[in-house]
Amino acid sequence: MSDRTAAAGRDVLEGRRRGLRALLPFAGPAVIASIAYMDPGNFATNIQAGARYGYSLLWVVVLANVVAMLFQSLSAKLGIVTGMSLAAHSRARFPRRTRIAMWAASELAAMATDLAEFLGGAIGLTLLLGIHLMTGLVITAVITYGVLLLGSRGFRPLEVVVASFVAVIGACYAIEMVIAPPAWRDALHGAVTPHLADAGALSLAVAIIGATVMPHAIYLHSALMQDRVATHTDGERRRVLRFSNIEVLCALGLAGLVNMAMVAMAATTFHPGHADVAELETAYRTLAPLLGAAAGFVFMASLLASGFSSSVVATMAGQTIMQDFLHIKTPLWLRRLVTMAPAFVVVGLGMDATDSLVASQMVLSITLPVPMIALLILTNDPKVMGAFVNGRMLKVMAVAATVLVLGLNVLLLLSTLGIELPLSAG
Repeated sequence: MSDRTAAAGRDVLEGRRRGLRALLPFAGPAVIASIAYMDPGNFATNIQAGARYGYSLLWVVVLANVVAMLFQSLSAKLGIVTGMSLAAHSRARFPRRTRIAMWAASELAAMATDLAEFLGGAIGLTLLLGIHLMTGLVITAVITYGVLLLGSRGFRPLEVVVASFVAVIGACYAIEMVIAPPAWRDALHGAVTPHLADAGALSLAVAIIGATVMPHAIYLHSALMQDRVATHTDGERRRVLRFSNIEVLCALGLAGLVNMAMVAMAATTFHPGHADVAELETAYRTLAPLLGAAAGFVFMASLLASGFSSSVVATMAGQTIMQDFLHIKTPLWLRRLVTMAPAFVVVGLGMDATDSLVASQMVLSITLPVPMIALLILTNDPKVMGAFVNGRMLKVMAVAATVLVLGLNVLLLLSTLGIELPLSAG
């Protein structure tokens, strides 16, 4: 962070800067984390939900984003109060074998995440420019590496670029809402009324929630809070925490609106006569004939912004995980090479990109309990958090959300493995 931003932060904490301007020096971490909730995996899942079930699964998107807000705020609180990341705390708190297993699982999650993001960006370039998928991967690699290099100049340049990508995604879906306006009454009803039409809807609801709370975003958010404006008293930490919670609410609220817009667009456009649309490529090729070339272009622009930015964030998270778990600081180019290698292997071997995305989600489902449970243990420990330990209500909410997400992820894993779920709801 620049000296100017740090000085502005001190002005806020000492009462010399108020209003909206007081939030700006602390803004950035939640915006970066929010990219995890607008990645290509979310695109595919939300489009499938809207195409198959119309607006009826919007409530799942709302629930998923509420849970995400809770865990991202807990991660940020850990970083603000202790000045250490979740990975660093895990290294200090847990036995050697446990933390090595945690690192291995978390590293696998970072690579699986970047596989989905990297392939999403490459698929977008392939559809938009008509190039080979491998060429799309190379271009995606160059662009994302260039963005990552901005980190050498401090937090702000990188945060501004990522925020610009977020703005592009949001603007694209605002345009889609104008091109294909939803049935607002039906959309509102779907957003507040829990309903599952059949076992297929249940499985899709599980997939939406299971792919929302992302392991790498939980790790990264705590790390991003470490080296910002220094705090010296509990009063200053409470004020920074208040700003952080406001940013989480705004950034993840925007991500939630984008996800709801994805479902609504698919419900409006595909559900009446194209309910079988389930893949990004199919969605793109179906949009243009139905709504015109502009709609297809806007969709691809949002997918590209999502792929590029989420791949950047996945690499940042991978670097944090390795550095704080193992005390090993790797060069940026090596970190980037490690996280993007699986995507090149997938394409080089001729494997199906969609099947690979599904496999990556299964890996995330398996590794998700690691950061969630560690975060709960640490933020509920008075020795770690002091006066900022989770209160009774927050503890109950966090445990309930953990049980919900983990249970649904088990169902997602079973579904991904082809095990039929003997469940139905209506």
